[in-house]
Amino acid sequence: MDLVEIKGLTKIYGSRKAVDNVSFTIEKGEAFGLLGPNGAGKTTLVSMLSCLLKPTSGDAFIDGASITRDPMEVKKKIGVVPQEISLYGQLTALENLNFWAQMYDVPPRERAKRIESLLELVGLADRKRDRIDRYSGGMKRRINIVVGLLPNPELLILDEPTVGVDPQSRTAILETLKRLNQEGLTILYTSHYMEEVEFLCPRVGIMDLGKIIALGTQGELRLLVGEKDSLRIYTQTLIPMNIKEEIAQIEGVSEVRIGENFIGVLSSRGRRTLPAILDLLHDREVKVKSVEIKEPNLENVFLHLTGKELRE
Repeated sequence: MDLVEIKGLTKIYGSRKAVDNVSFTIEKGEAFGLLGPNGAGKTTLVSMLSCLLKPTSGDAFIDGASITRDPMEVKKKIGVVPQEISLYGQLTALENLNFWAQMYDVPPRERAKRIESLLELVGLADRKRDRIDRYSGGMKRRINIVVGLLPNPELLILDEPTVGVDPQSRTAILETLKRLNQEGLTILYTSHYMEEVEFLCPRVGIMDLGKIIALGTQGELRLLVGEKDSLRIYTQTLIPMNIKEEIAQIEGVSEVRIGENFIGVLSSRGRRTLPAILDLLHDREVKVKSVEIKEPNLENVFLHLTGKELRE
């Protein structure tokens, strides 16, 4: 059963289509990932689903309620975790959550119990009387998620919820969300971090330039790349500027990307191609630190479809 149905959503600013005729569905109880680089249109899309922006055309339905015709009903069904921290720094976590619980019309008799339960969920019950401006970035993000969960939503929408947090906090946030999803909460999760979406979301939409360019399970999306190996060669020395073009000429190589200290290669003959690449690097006096050979991931899929990297 579909909880979310998006039909031809479009948002135009002047001559620019920030969101361009987007359609997809999310089943009840699903964790759906929306993956794409900054500027792809993810935030504009979730802002329309949250009834913060009116679409130029199209519509979407949350449990049957239309975002264009019945936005107040939609707002009763969703919780939203925005990129920005929606907290007051001079107030304690408890004061912030009591304020937002009132804004969400959480019944007074349920308020204290729900807040305490959610603070336990994110591991911050012992810090509830500390002011928010004394929290770390990761702790603020966790309280931000609690705010989104206060109305006990049918759908939790998260827009880049781990931006700027440390790896430990990111792991804690993702594990909390996975647990909530396993308990039945429907999640729409946007990110430009491939690893997060791979961990949390069995089904993914890849978005670029306002459009959904691919949609399916992670396994289905990887098939778009074909039967190829993903090589990652880590280097100890600087990588020459023109090495990308030279590697691309090696037989079997389909795509090449250069990172700060690594070379990523997608090849139909990965294990046979690797010696030729290593020979070339040796000739160019590039010292190799280590090599990984993996199956393609979602970042490879994005590179294959667009010719650019997720974080360009």
